[in-house]
Amino acid sequence: MDESDELLGIGAFGRRVGLAPSALRFYDDCGVLRPVTVDPVSGYRLYGAEQEGRAVLLRRLREAGLPLLDARAVLDGGEAEARTVLYTHVERTRQTADAARALIEEVLRGSPMEAPRRQPQGRAGIGGAELASAVRQVGPAVADAETRAKYPVLGRVLLELGEGEVRVVATDRYRLAVRTLRARTADGAPCRVLIDARELADMAAWALRQQHIEVEVNGDQGRLTGEGGAYRAFVGRAGEFPDYRLVLGGVGGIRHRIIADRTALRDAFAEREKAAVITVRAGAHEAVVSEGGGRSGGRPAVEVSAVCSGPSLRIAFDPAVLVPALDSGVGPDVLLEVTSETEPVVVRSADQGSFTTLVMPVQAHVSRETD
Repeated sequence: MDESDELLGIGAFGRRVGLAPSALRFYDDCGVLRPVTVDPVSGYRLYGAEQEGRAVLLRRLREAGLPLLDARAVLDGGEAEARTVLYTHVERTRQTADAARALIEEVLRGSPMEAPRRQPQGRAGIGGAELASAVRQVGPAVADAETRAKYPVLGRVLLELGEGEVRVVATDRYRLAVRTLRARTADGAPCRVLIDARELADMAAWALRQQHIEVEVNGDQGRLTGEGGAYRAFVGRAGEFPDYRLVLGGVGGIRHRIIADRTALRDAFAEREKAAVITVRAGAHEAVVSEGGGRSGGRPAVEVSAVCSGPSLRIAFDPAVLVPALDSGVGPDVLLEVTSETEPVVVRSADQGSFTTLVMPVQAHVSRETD
């Protein structure tokens, strides 16, 4: 067997092209980068050296932020289609960068608060931008004013240190959002503190100005320490936060997976004022979003390109709950993992596993016209 016939395992091939095994498995499931063969006994995926060029280009396109369907068009479409897709993405990226620059300049005008230093019970070092991103992602899952009045703890965000990680968690009973940050440095005992959502947002705005910060917690008080000794103190709140680990651990076996363009799915739901249904046929390449699942009355149904696995599915969501979860995602694609039409649905980025949202579906009157 010469070099051109060499077959590589998923780990060796991934190291050669700069893709993690999880990403290669994902691209195999999506049909974008299939292995040359799969060992019938072990199930190991084997790749050929001739696939390196496609894999590297796929990785670079994804690093540039192209949605999966656009990347596929560049890889497999004609030259004219590829140019159109790339020029469109360049313009979209420019507009996004302009909006981000305006937001960051506004945040940079903030000023830190001062407070006396205390010996921390637990400490973890993370990136300032990482903490700001985590707060932005879990923020939509904080309960609204009416729910907070009845359950004050749901108006707070859990900040938890332990196991070499920093976790930021929020829930309003219908959504559960968890972002996990890998600590660059960590010491002390595991600890947690509940922080008012508005105070945490101010902390995140301060952290965004720091390249690296240390999070320190001691009882119900703590501080963020940045470059040059700058710091931002915070005070925790009382209350017993829901056991998010128990909720996450209770998610049953996944029967359906839907990978779709996050913006397209978000826009399809944002147009609805009441519960809308996602309908997926077994083996289909699109998900249909409609009001109540029917084709008559209300706004017209919208087809969203998707990679679907599992049997046919019809599941309803409240747009007021699902849309913020989609807005909080990272990357162009979103992955919905469904156990059943009545159990919590995992909503996460197709490429990033550190942020997870659980969203409760709702009941909807489903028209038989879709059968």
